[in-house]
Amino acid sequence: MEKKVRYAAIYIKESIGGYSVSVPSLPGCFSQGETLEEAKVNIAEAIESHLESLRADGEDVPAPEEELVSSITVSVPQPVT
Repeated sequence: MEKKVRYAAIYIKESIGGYSVSVPSLPGCFSQGETLEEAKVNIAEAIESHLESLRADGEDVPAPEEELVSSITVSVPQPVT
């Protein structure tokens, strides 16, 4: 029987285009995509593969941690020209 588990993923829009994605609860689990939708599909596949590898290696599957991600606005001095 399979259990549905929700892991938090962090998406970063890259300056060169596309998105990179990481999963803090699963160190080493990363993916990317040209669009946000593609990145979501790709990270889901990466998570499944990562968990399968952990199980195959006899390692514990980490429980998802409750993540809180927030954007912070700060003032940054402009360079003197």
